Amino acid sequence: MTKNHQILATKSIFLILGILLIAANLRGPITSVAPLLDSIRSSLNLTATQAGLLTTLPLLAFAFMSPLSSKIGHRIGLERALMVALVLILVGIMVRALGSISALILGTFVIGAGIAIANVLLPSLLKRDFPTKVATLTAVYVLTMGIGSAVSSAVAVPMSNLAGHLNISFMPDWNFALVSVILFPLVAILCWLPQMASRTDPAKNTAELDSHSYVWRSPLAWQLTFFLGLNSFVTYIIIGWLPSMLMDAGYSEIEAGFNAGLLQLATALPAIALIPIMGKLKDQSLLAFGTALIALSGILGLLLLPQFATVWVLVFGFGGGAGFIVGLSCISHRTHHTHQAAALSGMAQCVGYLLAATGPILIGSVHDTTGSWNLPLILCAISCGLCSVFGLLAGRDRILENKQSGAIVLSDAERA
Repeated sequence: MTKNHQILATKSIFLILGILLIAANLRGPITSVAPLLDSIRSSLNLTATQAGLLTTLPLLAFAFMSPLSSKIGHRIGLERALMVALVLILVGIMVRALGSISALILGTFVIGAGIAIANVLLPSLLKRDFPTKVATLTAVYVLTMGIGSAVSSAVAVPMSNLAGHLNISFMPDWNFALVSVILFPLVAILCWLPQMASRTDPAKNTAELDSHSYVWRSPLAWQLTFFLGLNSFVTYIIIGWLPSMLMDAGYSEIEAGFNAGLLQLATALPAIALIPIMGKLKDQSLLAFGTALIALSGILGLLLLPQFATVWVLVFGFGGGAGFIVGLSCISHRTHHTHQAAALSGMAQCVGYLLAATGPILIGSVHDTTGSWNLPLILCAISCGLCSVFGLLAGRDRILENKQSGAIVLSDAERA
């Protein structure tokens, strides 16, 4: 290997490490709230609907920032835009640490804005720098994202208990637990700094772009959007309310928090199974369909046999996580180039997260009205069924095309 090849290999290793550390921040600051939700509600006198807003706010931030994220990336470069994302996550955690209701809401929204930028731009970065390994690296970074969120969820209650034992008086115990996740963005920022030194020049990285408005007229784009949106709709409902569901079913707070962490880990496990096969599949229809059905079986298990909740948490997490990986991979497989991928990613995440944002509040309201988790779980099951249909459509071997007649899709064979 020549010296130049060694330098390139080293840069690639550090770039991948940086990507994985960014990925570790893309759920943890949000999912760490769920195991502490009852404590937060008691401390701040929140209703179930208001508590659901804490899970919904990041999704609203995702929806608001997703269309802007690709523009930010085009204007300042992907590397600097991702650094902005990490700084926003860090600042959001610090604001949230102030402990008031307004600070909690504002900090949560800022965290969501930072996560949204990274969510949109990471697939674009992978397509640009690792075009032949998109599926594999997508699976790896989703695995890292799941591990980061699993750790954050699993240690939330123990960290809160630790604050109580240490008699920390300047903030509530639950707030100490939320602040502890600040370590993740700090480490990621330090490791991403070398990428800033060799950042892509936006003038060279970004060609003159059209608005990509044709993406919004494409049936294929909408099919992928609803597949990801319904997947997120159900996933964030379960992430936000699983501990409350389990405690109402007789589980202790520690057991509920453990299962919340297990859920996050389960969403990461599919990456291990999908890494060897995702790069080889041009048609992901059956895979997308199957992941939604697995998630559906986990929901039905929680509804009918809650005494085996740990099993159903693993099943749902595996199906939901696999669907998310397949959906992200489809963004790259359904597009020609980096800018088109960023446009499709922005659309899918904007509309998808707007849909998902309704979930936690809707379910909180339904639970308050019925006093039971049965109807909320039935609604989740129906959503999984719809998700499987859109997965069949979105996973087909088609590519977005921009032609004057509008957005059409062609298979590889048709393009040949």
